[in-house]
Amino acid sequence: MYKTPDGTSVGVDDPYDHADICDHLTDDGRCRLALSQGDNHPEFATDRREDNYACLAHTYEEKNKITSTGSSDVSSSAEPSIPVSAFRECPHYRSTTAKHACVRCGLEDVRIAHDTDAQSLLEEHHLSYRDNTTQGSGISDTSEGTDETTQNNSESQITYSHEITVALCRWCHSKVHQSIARLEDDVSPDPEAFATREQRRAREQQELVFNRGS
Repeated sequence: MYKTPDGTSVGVDDPYDHADICDHLTDDGRCRLALSQGDNHPEFATDRREDNYACLAHTYEEKNKITSTGSSDVSSSAEPSIPVSAFRECPHYRSTTAKHACVRCGLEDVRIAHDTDAQSLLEEHHLSYRDNTTQGSGISDTSEGTDETTQNNSESQITYSHEITVALCRWCHSKVHQSIARLEDDVSPDPEAFATREQRRAREQQELVFNRGS
């Protein structure tokens, strides 16, 4: 199982199994990074500009066979036929969470307006970490019984450093990093998590009633 640079578990064997479409993908299937930050990445932006700024994933079919469209008519980002594995080829791929529920137990976040001291029920959980010194994955496969050859083969499948995050409730987050839980577990919210959420919901309802009455 993959682990953080500090050696704690991230709860998955392959972060890409839990990744989503790239954060830089626009609604019309173009690369937002190349469009807006081209000066910071000139070579990448030039390549994308030559393909009408089409997302790199749109130029790949299964097994990453190049099939550049060469057309300005780029398909929608909502197109489900693009596998997440296609994004592996892009050096700037990033998939960070914007979800409001735990991906493991389904606990929904409840925010209390104007209460800035209340700790969020959800936390951002990194499945992969950027490596600023090499072009490696930034993820170490430290599973028991993994030999050097297997590890090298695993790392060779992930050419670039990519940031991939998901949302976990505080309780699941702790269990995952303690190596006693996986993201794929079919579980209900922890009793303490459920109680905390219901307390916040009750408080939320009280504030709504108060505001309507005033």
